[in-house]
Amino acid sequence: MEGAMAVGGKIVDLPTLLERRESLRARGLRLVQCHGCFDIVHPGHIRYLRYARGLGDVLLVSITGDREMVKGTGRPLIPEELRAENLAALDCVDWVYVEPRPTAVELLARVRPDVYVKGREYEFNDDPRFRAERREVEGAGGRVVFSSGDVVFSSSALIAALEHSADPYQQRLRQLHASPDLEASRLDALLASCRGRRLVVVGETINDTYVFCDRPEVAGESPIMTLRPVEARRYDGGAAVIARHAAALGASPVLVTALPDGPERSDAEAFAGRMRAQGVEVRSIDAGERIPEKQRLLVGAQKVMKLDLFRPYALDAALQDRFVGLAVEAAGSGCDAAILADFGLGLFSTALVERMCATLRPLARTLSADVSGRRSSLLSMRGVDLVCPTEGELRDATQCFDESIPAAVVSLLARTGAKRAIVTLGSDGLLACEPAGAPLAASDAPTAPDTGAFVSRLRSEHVPALAPLALDPLGCGDALLTVATLALSGGGSTLGAAYLGAAAAAVQVQRLGNGAVSASDLRQLMARVREARLAFVSEAEARPRRRSAAG
Repeated sequence: MEGAMAVGGKIVDLPTLLERRESLRARGLRLVQCHGCFDIVHPGHIRYLRYARGLGDVLLVSITGDREMVKGTGRPLIPEELRAENLAALDCVDWVYVEPRPTAVELLARVRPDVYVKGREYEFNDDPRFRAERREVEGAGGRVVFSSGDVVFSSSALIAALEHSADPYQQRLRQLHASPDLEASRLDALLASCRGRRLVVVGETINDTYVFCDRPEVAGESPIMTLRPVEARRYDGGAAVIARHAAALGASPVLVTALPDGPERSDAEAFAGRMRAQGVEVRSIDAGERIPEKQRLLVGAQKVMKLDLFRPYALDAALQDRFVGLAVEAAGSGCDAAILADFGLGLFSTALVERMCATLRPLARTLSADVSGRRSSLLSMRGVDLVCPTEGELRDATQCFDESIPAAVVSLLARTGAKRAIVTLGSDGLLACEPAGAPLAASDAPTAPDTGAFVSRLRSEHVPALAPLALDPLGCGDALLTVATLALSGGGSTLGAAYLGAAAAAVQVQRLGNGAVSASDLRQLMARVREARLAFVSEAEARPRRRSAAG
């Protein structure tokens, strides 16, 4: 306790400093002053300060305040309160003062030290700020001395080295979080704007079934695996889970889909009832013998087999007209957003995809589209605001197998007229892309091998995966597509929409099954991501929190 009080007594405000200085002068004692940032106190600083202390009777160390630090993004690494405490803890330092102005000129004019000590690197420095400080000291009769500097260190170099040796994931997050588009308050406002938004979702409904099995054994008749089902869990997936995500975020979604008639009609009615209970309105055409089902067999949390239990849809012209008509009715006179999702079950032909996009474009302020699987219909999604393919889907559609991802994106945007693309990269996160200037035209599509020159017309941002582990990738793309679309409809930037989408995917990938992602889930995940970054909290900041908790 006594040590803490002694350290605190060394840190002074300006009136106290000036009073002590006058007392020192009256006693004929010499004051030595050093000034700098002292972000990380290293051995070079210790030698420098000890050298300075030996030139007089009292050593004053003034430090630049946080607001005036101009050494780059993320500086200071240590806040001014802790920097002052670090210096005050040194025996060779007598007084510490936090200078709120950008240079020490004004302080030197008030304090008038007998000796002003700077590092050897300033001896031939022509920096106008240092020249002004030197004139002030020497004009008042003081001396400027340069330290011996026999061991040279640099806080900036040390911090740079730490950053280079740090996890690139954390480096990238630090860069992203410095963007105004990713301020916590702005992201929270985008999430809040989802409430009440009218969203039309057009696509196939899928029953995602998880069949949990006992540990496998080898069959007796041949070397094949034997599984015994123990439990089955069913999730309403496909376009249905997109609508469920939207409802969980507070939007008002309408799902336009195909449901079976005839013997399986009861399943369709039960499905519509479940969706209504979650806040989703369902409008459907009668098509198919049953709701398509995708079964996944698991042992523990490990998937060992997938079964696709459906026959592809086949819509005649009349049914296609009815399908498009339902989408128009759902949009009404206009909706905030619409999502077209082709899951590759035959509900959409490439011509129907193009027709649906053209029909919804004037009715939806934000129009997004996506495919599941490597399908050519991605190129039929024309004039949309957002497409969200995987890297494989992107390369298959554009036939850009050897080019860079930005080159493939340029090809996609140029050929479809889409305004932006979010390309998912699995465990590597995603790449959010949009034209750097004017929208890309068909003539901008690359026809020669990728030289990288035309990619300068593309602005792209990499967002790393925000989940610490991946339990189940099912539905991650659907969660991303839903949240990114609603964020764009709320006025969010491409980066803001992509980051929120990445957060939704991170929530989803840490769950087993195809559940809905809520705004609360997103806020909790983003808070955990931000808290994971290196942070320094001063005692002054922490004390009010303790008082509040105690009260």
